[in-house]
Amino acid sequence: MPNYKDLLNAERIPRHVAIIMDGNGRWAKERGMSRSLGHQQGVETVHKITEAASQLGIKYLTLYAFSTENWNRPTEEVEALMSLILTSLEESLYMKNNVRLRIIGDTARLPETVRKSIERCVDHTAKNTGLVQIIALSYSSKWEITNAVQQICRRVEKGELRPADVTEDDIEAALSTNFMPDPDLLIRTGGEQRLSNYLLWQCAYSEFYFCDTYWPDFDEEEFYKAIYDFQQRERRYGKTSEQVSKA
Repeated sequence: MPNYKDLLNAERIPRHVAIIMDGNGRWAKERGMSRSLGHQQGVETVHKITEAASQLGIKYLTLYAFSTENWNRPTEEVEALMSLILTSLEESLYMKNNVRLRIIGDTARLPETVRKSIERCVDHTAKNTGLVQIIALSYSSKWEITNAVQQICRRVEKGELRPADVTEDDIEAALSTNFMPDPDLLIRTGGEQRLSNYLLWQCAYSEFYFCDTYWPDFDEEEFYKAIYDFQQRERRYGKTSEQVSKA
């Protein structure tokens, strides 16, 4: 098996990688463990991949941690996940790697203790200048796009904007992701091949990478392999190969 890190082209590192961290529960079930233990192991993978992404020079890493639909899971699992969030925000990891934390999602639904803990970590890392780690928490694209439409409607009501003048830039400015570029690469672990209501607007031209490895087993080498696969692709954005080669 090749060492994928050594094969990477340092000049073609994606600026923004988004990940759907799937397979924690199935990983635990196959080992006779509770789903919450799978999520705990998944946190260790988050730490490893964040550090690897920072060392590669990736600028943005967006992780799908908890969707709006996940609120419908069994109460015990939701409570365990909320408790895990409290213990997973290791500021020492962020400070050691010069990582800044950002959150996207309907955080008003989070328990107050979780929300305040997140706010503290976001504030404490705000001056870090390296990788920006974005946690999608109580997030879904349908929620985000609905919010954006509501914002634009309020601007129209105030007479600040005419409906016929609404542009893609107006929509993007109203999205919760307006501070970051669209993902170059979206990785989904765990064998499923769907977006699950994640960054639907932003992934219009992202490259997708699906693998069968459950998130707790997704190590640095698996991450480098995904980056290497991305580097072998031609990104055309609707153009022909000939147009891209001449650019």
